[in-house]
Amino acid sequence: MRAVLEARQKAAVVQVEELAAELERVRAALAEAEELLRRRVIGLEQYLEALAEADAPADVAGGVPPRKPVGPRRAVPHRQDAPGVEVLSVDYQAVLAAAAEAGADGLGARRAAVVLGWDSASASRVEGARARLKRLVERGWLVEAKPGRFTLPAPEQAGAGRPGGGS
Repeated sequence: MRAVLEARQKAAVVQVEELAAELERVRAALAEAEELLRRRVIGLEQYLEALAEADAPADVAGGVPPRKPVGPRRAVPHRQDAPGVEVLSVDYQAVLAAAAEAGADGLGARRAAVVLGWDSASASRVEGARARLKRLVERGWLVEAKPGRFTLPAPEQAGAGRPGGGS
């Protein structure tokens, strides 16, 4: 009987050692996958930043007005330079309308992706919507009071810089 119990114990020890080795392999694979994910997230962020910079209007010397972009690129003018939301593309107008509907809660990137007609389950589409929201913040059309929540600027902020604060 003792020999049977010792054999079972040895088998259990072997199984524990095999599982421990497998656990180390899985941990190493997980660490590699996490590093790959981190690099891909950074790459996507850099790509979106480059897109945002490409959409930024260039400073033109000599007072010559900049030409309108050619092709599918849509420039977003600074709010103080624009007479109204009509200068924005239909997509940006829809995003601003959704931000107005969201009120004080603010509009999130996932909801903005839905407003744009994109798949909100796709991370790249949600990040694209976030980039558009950030662009609207940079140009004064929206504010990001809380991280990831975009709202219309308060009326006193919207009229800042205009004489009398009116529109």
